[in-house]
Amino acid sequence: MKPNGISSKRAGFTLMELMVAMAITTIIVTVLVSITSIAIDTWNRSRSELRAARQAKSMVDTMARDFEAMVTRSGGRDPVSSRPFEWFVADSNASSTATSGPLPSTNATQLVFFTAAADRYKGEIGTASDLGGDVSCVGYELFWRDPIDQSGTVFKTFVLNRKLVDPKEAFDKLLGKTDLAAEFANISDIENPENFVCENLFQFTISFHLSVPPATAGGVATPRVVTIGPSGTIQKISINGDGINAAGDATLKSARLTAVEISLTVLSDTGVDQLRNRSFSGDQRAEFMAKYSYQYSKLVQVPGM
Repeated sequence: MKPNGISSKRAGFTLMELMVAMAITTIIVTVLVSITSIAIDTWNRSRSELRAARQAKSMVDTMARDFEAMVTRSGGRDPVSSRPFEWFVADSNASSTATSGPLPSTNATQLVFFTAAADRYKGEIGTASDLGGDVSCVGYELFWRDPIDQSGTVFKTFVLNRKLVDPKEAFDKLLGKTDLAAEFANISDIENPENFVCENLFQFTISFHLSVPPATAGGVATPRVVTIGPSGTIQKISINGDGINAAGDATLKSARLTAVEISLTVLSDTGVDQLRNRSFSGDQRAEFMAKYSYQYSKLVQVPGM
């Protein structure tokens, strides 16, 4: 006989109940993993975009300050060659290591111009180290190399450097020259790490907003935008004592520069890591740029010529 009040059935789960519980658990874990993966990807993307924005701001703010204080003068010629003095030059044909990387920069325009830079004499303005003068010369160039170790190959990236020539040296060696870029190259150590501005800057484009005077008296000036670079209409532009020289375009000779638009493409750290370990061909370039690059731009008003 069975004792009264004691059941012969044992407590537990059936096989069907265990299978249902396992299925529900699997679904919950899968959803959690998916949500976590999306959250991590979003966080990484946001972090990359934030760092790219900081790099872009560093470059744009520095270049904008120089453009806002740009110095040009009309008149002035070399007494021997009768060529006008050069005050500004932007050349996308200038040789640069940035055009020889695993994914070459499509625009590594070299900039050299005069400006009343506020950081001349390394902030020692008004002291005994201030040799006088306020017109400096500044140059910008993009490189593909290690930002610290110039001979290093492990941590290569796109590096933008800025070289500031203080007023005394600019007056002695650069003012009153007819080929500013060549004279700047003779005295510049722009590739040195101390001239570093920002990294991961894949390319930058300079667009000039010009006001072209009317062809006839009483007419209205025509606005025009000229972009420097392989994708632009002109590969080199300079501002001389006799006006603007833009690949022999006579219509721009007497134009007035009103503003400069800086457009740039910044790569994420992950994108730069990809560059160091692979080569690109065909549609891979467009796919890479869409995934790992960010675009920024800024319009800067410049002093009247």
